[in-house]
Amino acid sequence: MKKFHILTLAAFLIALTAGSTVAGPHESPSKDIVDTAVAAGTFETLVAAVKAAGLVDTLKSDGPFTVFAPNDEAFAKLPAGTVEGLLKDPKKLAAILTYHVVSGQKDAAAVVASSSLTSVQGQDLTVDTTDGVSISGAKVLTTDVMTSNGIIHIIDTVLIPQT
Repeated sequence: MKKFHILTLAAFLIALTAGSTVAGPHESPSKDIVDTAVAAGTFETLVAAVKAAGLVDTLKSDGPFTVFAPNDEAFAKLPAGTVEGLLKDPKKLAAILTYHVVSGQKDAAAVVASSSLTSVQGQDLTVDTTDGVSISGAKVLTTDVMTSNGIIHIIDTVLIPQT
């Protein structure tokens, strides 16, 4: 049974990294987390939120950081008016956004080897490998998008910390 669990976990790692964007062995990513998100074109809401919360300079700093980045489709799943309301409340928005960030660079292997990760917001994110990989209920869509100051894992849901 233990061998089956290890093989299943290995299959998840292979599946997760198959679609990853990773710099080659002699390449170093030149864009930071913010510039990488802007260039991707699928994080317009996240980038607007990072700007509204005053977190651009932080996410452009040396880091390293691990960001569980909800794409625009994830933000679209929120109830109508939620994003607009959050953009007007920088303090609450910053708490939500920093809940998506972990200090240090955690690649896919490090993430699945953990049962939880502490966000820079202070609350723990749970890691579940039961059916693919999810972070506090958000499905991980793409892993290991390397940046000059950390790593991005794309998720399908905006994480909301407990209050």
